[in-house]
Amino acid sequence: MFLIILGVLAIAVGFAVAKTEGPVQRYAKLIRTVGFVVIIIGALTSCIVQIDAGQVGIQKLFGKVQNRILQSGLNFVNPLVDVIKMDIKTKNYTMSGVHDEGEKAGDDAIRVLTADGLEVTIDLSVLYRVVPSEAPRLLAQTGEDFEDKIVRPLTRTRIRDNAVYYDAVALYSTKRDEFQQRIFKNIEEDFKKRGLLLENLLVRNITLPASVKATIEQKINAEQDAQKMQFVLQKEKQEAERKRVEAQGISDYQRIISESLTDRQLQYESIKAQLELSKSQNAKIIIMGKGNTPVILNPGDK
Repeated sequence: MFLIILGVLAIAVGFAVAKTEGPVQRYAKLIRTVGFVVIIIGALTSCIVQIDAGQVGIQKLFGKVQNRILQSGLNFVNPLVDVIKMDIKTKNYTMSGVHDEGEKAGDDAIRVLTADGLEVTIDLSVLYRVVPSEAPRLLAQTGEDFEDKIVRPLTRTRIRDNAVYYDAVALYSTKRDEFQQRIFKNIEEDFKKRGLLLENLLVRNITLPASVKATIEQKINAEQDAQKMQFVLQKEKQEAERKRVEAQGISDYQRIISESLTDRQLQYESIKAQLELSKSQNAKIIIMGKGNTPVILNPGDK
């Protein structure tokens, strides 16, 4: 477009020079020729537009958005139109309390009030993309800054609207997935109406107030202590059962031995012991009396 305008100006200058008198008049034809050449070059370059992969081209003619979309590759267009390239790849819009982690500098986390009146901080990532067929309507109705006009305010509003149905502790633990699915459906409908496709919604972090967090930690510690005590009691019960079984075994053994030992058995065991003693290298004198127990004398004793 710039070259076309420049060529038109050159032609106008050529005609103006032709009407003047003097040495410059002879350059009028050359100036007009250069102008025509510039117009032709400008027209050729303006008629060919390259659209990169992951983009679509939207045409604007004198401020009016055209419905025909230019796909990736080389496209021939009216040299008078302006082509705006719009990205249709998946985008990640993050709102986080960590500095320089999200789209906005500083703390950009979402602060919401829960059903029990507590303030909870939520870090969130929105994965979305522009629907190619809806790109002209999105540009005409919203403009190129649709992230600040649609993505950010709608997401933050829907999260605040749905957080009031959950208690802070439930939102942090048991109801987290349910909460994420609920806000996904709401935001998906809003995006669809405006030409955007919501691919995923990631609740990255939920931060509870310090007092609630301390209460939860105390509860967890108490539960762990209770579980530890149950383990100790179970172990003691098992040890007591083991000792009981051991004592019962000893008692049964002693009873069996007591019932099985007779005078003849004791006499037989005594004879065996004396026989083993007689085989010892140390000399012993065994005096057999009338009693059941022999008297053993060592000759070395005085």
